[in-house]
Amino acid sequence: MTTVVFNRRNLLVAGGSVLAAGASGLLLPARAAGLAPTETMSGGANNYRKGAAIVDRIGKGGFWMSGTVRRAGDGAPLAGQRIQIWAHTTEGQEHEPQSHGATLTDKDGKFRLEMPQIIPIFGQPHGHLAYDSGEFKTVFLRPVMRSAKETSLEAHFVLQPA
Repeated sequence: MTTVVFNRRNLLVAGGSVLAAGASGLLLPARAAGLAPTETMSGGANNYRKGAAIVDRIGKGGFWMSGTVRRAGDGAPLAGQRIQIWAHTTEGQEHEPQSHGATLTDKDGKFRLEMPQIIPIFGQPHGHLAYDSGEFKTVFLRPVMRSAKETSLEAHFVLQPA
């Protein structure tokens, strides 16, 4: 037979666990079930240019930036959302206008934009992406590539209403 010892320490630990697990749902505001919104990444807004033009391609191409845009909560794909993309590439630095461009998501919430090969800056090959259209909260992403030899990079946005 198992003996349960009730002392002050065990009671406090058990009570704290119940409070954290059970009562938190009562104390916190209700949240949409399902997909949580994407958090802005540190350094993501670096060299951002508000209103970068929608383009078919940045520079001569050769590298593909792609991803998806979905709504927080139910995960529904978001069509017609503007995604700005920029990076340090073989054709320009990330602060230069020719290194920036934007694209729109298709009916399935997918985007894809060709650009020059991303090259390392400060030791890391990385891209920058922003959702900044206003219908949802602005999100900046800064995904890092595993290798500078990769010829594509993906980033995925889950947006919450503004």
